[in-house]
Amino acid sequence: MPHIFNPTIIREYDIRGTVGKNLTPMDAYHLGLAFGSKVARATLAADPAKAPAGSRPNHVMVGFDGRTHSPQFEEALLEGLLETGMSVDRIGLGPSPMLYFSVFHHQASAGIMVTGSHNPPDQNGFKMLMGKHLPGGGPVYGEAIKEIAAIAKAGDYVPKARGSAAKIDVSAHYLERLLRDADIPRDMKIVWDCGNGAGGDIVKRLTKELPGKHILLFADIDGRFPNHHPDPTVAANLKDLQQAVADNKADFGVGFDGDADRIGAVDSQGRIVAGDQLLAIYAEEVLKTHPGAAIIADVKASQIMFDRVRALGGNPIMWKVGHSLIKSKMTETNAPLAAEMSGHVFFADKYYGFDDAIYAAVRLLSQVARSGKSLDDFRDALPTVVNTPEIRFAVPEERKFAIVDEIRDRLKKAGASMIDIDGVRVMTPQGWWLLRASNTQAALSARVEAKSEAALPPLRQQLADQLAQSGVTLPEGDGDGH
Repeated sequence: MPHIFNPTIIREYDIRGTVGKNLTPMDAYHLGLAFGSKVARATLAADPAKAPAGSRPNHVMVGFDGRTHSPQFEEALLEGLLETGMSVDRIGLGPSPMLYFSVFHHQASAGIMVTGSHNPPDQNGFKMLMGKHLPGGGPVYGEAIKEIAAIAKAGDYVPKARGSAAKIDVSAHYLERLLRDADIPRDMKIVWDCGNGAGGDIVKRLTKELPGKHILLFADIDGRFPNHHPDPTVAANLKDLQQAVADNKADFGVGFDGDADRIGAVDSQGRIVAGDQLLAIYAEEVLKTHPGAAIIADVKASQIMFDRVRALGGNPIMWKVGHSLIKSKMTETNAPLAAEMSGHVFFADKYYGFDDAIYAAVRLLSQVARSGKSLDDFRDALPTVVNTPEIRFAVPEERKFAIVDEIRDRLKKAGASMIDIDGVRVMTPQGWWLLRASNTQAALSARVEAKSEAALPPLRQQLADQLAQSGVTLPEGDGDGH
């Protein structure tokens, strides 16, 4: 029984779409059939000697976020998995990192999270990973997602006896793991903005176990997101957090996206501490126990992060945008730490290497508490640069990569200094600018960073001039944001 997914929902890092428009429970059912078939075949191809002790073959963990339609999608997904003979543990409602944790904790073959992440409430999707003991183990992205779509299109599902399902609670084990690396020798006052996302219940339980005073905002899970959109990388979504930090005279505040795999932070003055700044702060501690180690950031990250890591004795690596791509690069380079501007932070130091914003918050609180300094002090220790937020603007899908290629070719002929691992990052003595095609939308993404206020407009004009030569106008403001 073949099934064709709408091509617009097959993304680089996940499957995601608008419910009722290009994503339906029938898609979830066939995803279960296709992914279950992929897991079954990988299990057959695996070396039994590499299977972890106590692991079960064809064992899949499934979780879902707080969106109103997520339980229905989880039920349909489950049915497809069962028809391919999978043994499914249903961990229920919670953040994506708890699903990732469950795969490691139970040494499962694979995991699927039903989540729309930081997208609007009418959207949903699926994030997938395979156990590292299986061929192709790790995050499922890129060609692996296309392979799943091809299995469904061909109806190439494995014929299996019906599998089994059980509801289990992993939250206590997950909470215990989060607390294991909490080392907080002094009381602090912290504000936590859960954005009505899927991390709310865990944060409520976690903060009861932590020392100090904790003020929680919007910790009740509500997939309609009635207070503000859960995307902490957009400054407007941090206004409630900034106000609460000021009102409570808190040490700092943290915020999470809809499935709690992305973190935002503000210091006691309400200043936003961006993802690359957080990485520079974390690196100071991580490199003490991993001297000379690789620390990875995406191409959107500030130059101050790469310079700071190098000054600390680390090996800064610039890599492609995308949480799945970063995770794979971490494995390749044995990096203990990585982050993206979008707020994904990955700790392989003491942890599993996946993006967990709640764990990242625990590590930040612990590092600041042990240091005797404030988050403000850490932020002030970083050099000041002038930069734009990410500027996103729509272009035709069929043109987005071609525009970047045209600009790259012109710049190469002109002898420009640039990095082109993901789009083009053009380096000048005054700063840099970046242009890349979005992997998830019909859009281009740009960012400009200068060493001074005066240097920013000329750099932005360089970007605008290149876009104009390819028939595109750079927006006056910050485009569509994130």
